[in-house]
Amino acid sequence: MARRLRVPLGFAVAAVFLVFAKPSGETMAWSLLLVVPGLWLRAYAAGYVKKNAELTRTGPYAYTRNPLYLGSMGIAAGFAVAAGRWWLGLLLVVMFLAIYVPVILSEEAYLRGAFPFFDEYARRVPRLLPRLTRADFGGAQPELGRFSPERYRHHREYNAVIGAAAIYVALALRMLVRR
Repeated sequence: MARRLRVPLGFAVAAVFLVFAKPSGETMAWSLLLVVPGLWLRAYAAGYVKKNAELTRTGPYAYTRNPLYLGSMGIAAGFAVAAGRWWLGLLLVVMFLAIYVPVILSEEAYLRGAFPFFDEYARRVPRLLPRLTRADFGGAQPELGRFSPERYRHHREYNAVIGAAAIYVALALRMLVRR
């Protein structure tokens, strides 16, 4: 159910966010410190993952099991900074907990059933906050995966950059309207 609510809830929160945001040039500039790395992490992860085909354990997946969600959280945190209102940040945290905790648990149940070595992977790689060093799988070291621009395009991760740019434009317009 959380998976189905993710997009409609995201649009509803975005509408509330844009109506009540009080961005400034300073908050928008500071937000880039979180948004840009979040976009980079999502793009990097999208170039490695082969959804439902293999358990990806290379690239960012050797540090965290959910680099796409971690990137999304960085982007959302950055936009909370850009909004200039602490309670909008709290709203984003509540939305992420309501949506991503059940989604992550559901995905883990699927992966556990689809890939017999998922439990070993889960023991070595944290769910969200990344390790400082790449996970070592010993004798079961995964093949060295490489970033694939084709996979990045296949997953249409460029939409995250387009969406972030659109939010910045909307926040800039919000600043102009407020004056």
